[in-house]
Amino acid sequence: MLTLPAQTLVSIATFALIIHVVLGTVAYLIYVERKVSAYIQDRIGPNRVGFDFGLPFLKMLKGMWGLGQPLADGMKFLLKEDYAPDSVDKGLFTLAPIAIIIPALIGFAIIPWGGTYIVPNDINILGLITFEAGPVVIAGLNVDAGVIYLLGVASLGVYGVTLGGWASNNKYSFFGGLRATAQMISYEIPLGLSLMAVLLMVGSLIPGDIIDYQREGGWLMLSQPIAAVIFFLAILAEANRAPFDNAEAEQELVGGYHTEYSSMRFALFVLAEYAHMITSSAFFVLLFMGGWTIMPFVNIFPEEATGLMGLLIVFAKFGVYFGKVLTLVVFMVVIRWTIPRLRYDQVMMMAWQTIIPLSLAVVVLTSVMVYLRLDTFMPMFIANALLFGLFLAIYPFLPKVKTNQRIPLYGSRFNPVEGEHVHTRPQDPAAREDHPIRSAMPAS
Repeated sequence: MLTLPAQTLVSIATFALIIHVVLGTVAYLIYVERKVSAYIQDRIGPNRVGFDFGLPFLKMLKGMWGLGQPLADGMKFLLKEDYAPDSVDKGLFTLAPIAIIIPALIGFAIIPWGGTYIVPNDINILGLITFEAGPVVIAGLNVDAGVIYLLGVASLGVYGVTLGGWASNNKYSFFGGLRATAQMISYEIPLGLSLMAVLLMVGSLIPGDIIDYQREGGWLMLSQPIAAVIFFLAILAEANRAPFDNAEAEQELVGGYHTEYSSMRFALFVLAEYAHMITSSAFFVLLFMGGWTIMPFVNIFPEEATGLMGLLIVFAKFGVYFGKVLTLVVFMVVIRWTIPRLRYDQVMMMAWQTIIPLSLAVVVLTSVMVYLRLDTFMPMFIANALLFGLFLAIYPFLPKVKTNQRIPLYGSRFNPVEGEHVHTRPQDPAAREDHPIRSAMPAS
């Protein structure tokens, strides 16, 4: 008989459950994005497709607020022609969507969704395998270097974008891949530095220890607000979400790195973007929002649970954790439809001239405060406020690089010919009339 720790069984069951939850959530996040954008733009959004499938006996399921739209979109992608141009690198062209979706679907394995549960008795399966009783972490992968694993997996996602852009043999796709690569290199630096500020305070790479630290000392979003904002901006850039979606800027690059893709290969790029949003939001909740703790400085759930009541506590912890993740994802959606896309030079200049120096300052400040043993909530909050005030004070004196300036064109209205009087307002009285129907022009 094979004997294994109960953690093995729990990890397999947790990963199998979470991956299906994430896949279902990704499908309906597309629906949420379309609805949110419709509300912001004073439209209705999807509201027709239900679950009746055109069958009379399912007429009561028709409409359903458009909740059948993700299913209809999935069927459309499955049935569309999977077209690939003749000039593409067929192997890499097919590998790129796989290379971007797999990291997105394995990164959340180390997230401790439900805390720790104590299995009271040994579990025997068909007399072949016995899982020993003991404490288990409700996560797909319980390893000491969990944060390092998540960083390593998340950094692999850009390879799918780069491969797709290069293998498409399309200049717009290639430019999109180059932009994504440069953006990833730039924003992984502040992401790592803001993470380092958290690890300096916690003193551990184990995800459970990070949550336990925030159970006692409050959410790190409150004591490290600058690091939290920097980390959030970095995960937006890493996921190619607006206002950092320059790798797929429709106005400039047609569709960016996935211009030549169609059918399910294109759908994998879309699904990977939302899966990356879920994984990065779960990482943010782990580091800065206390994981499954319901409120700062309020400990409702015990650290460990057992028995039937313990299972209910585990599901409650998962609900709290996943609710925070969905809140962050919806906030990302609102950002996309609120803030216009930054120019690519603005994205790079903001990283190297503002965010990276500020994140370095946060790491130095955190190191000093930890050394002086002043790393509790109030001293860290005051230190962050002073650092931000100092940054605002010296920022106006930093050198500025002016880009996208107007080029003087001889003969234009901004650079007229000598002796020419330029009129920039319309000369026709009807064009200057506030009420065109009651025009100042005489009736014929």
